Amino acid sequence: MCDCRAARPETVLPEVTRRSVFGVAGGGAVVGVVTACGGSEGGGGGGGGYDEQGPDDTDQDGLDAPIATTDEIPVGEGAILSEHEVVVTQPEEGTFRAFSTACTHEGCPVDQVVDGQIQCPCHGSRFSIEDGSPTEGPAQSPLEEVRIRVDGDSILLA
Repeated sequence: MCDCRAARPETVLPEVTRRSVFGVAGGGAVVGVVTACGGSEGGGGGGGGYDEQGPDDTDQDGLDAPIATTDEIPVGEGAILSEHEVVVTQPEEGTFRAFSTACTHEGCPVDQVVDGQIQCPCHGSRFSIEDGSPTEGPAQSPLEEVRIRVDGDSILLA
């Protein structure tokens, strides 16, 4: 039988953030920590959603930091935010949408928004700025939607 109170050598683990666990654009490795003693003692508990933050992780992985401002996203166009692997669009005045930059054809990063379409340079796929659906090219599936929220003139990951 496992004695969880037994002395254990000190272990230093790397910092694990939601971003490293979920992987950016769905391609990251999953990192997990497994304990030797199971059961219902001490912790654990119901599933958590991506939007939930505990009191100790506010802004830990940049979720409370703006990724763009509303004036950086032109109406009828969008902007590629490579550092966040997100493309943010404004299909109509005051409506903002966000999608993964990973093309659904072979995963190449989309690189521009031109004439109201999100464009992938690898094989010519084009996607709608309204819903991420493919409008041209070999891609058959829409870009993965990314949840955002607008707070004043700031656009944040949700």
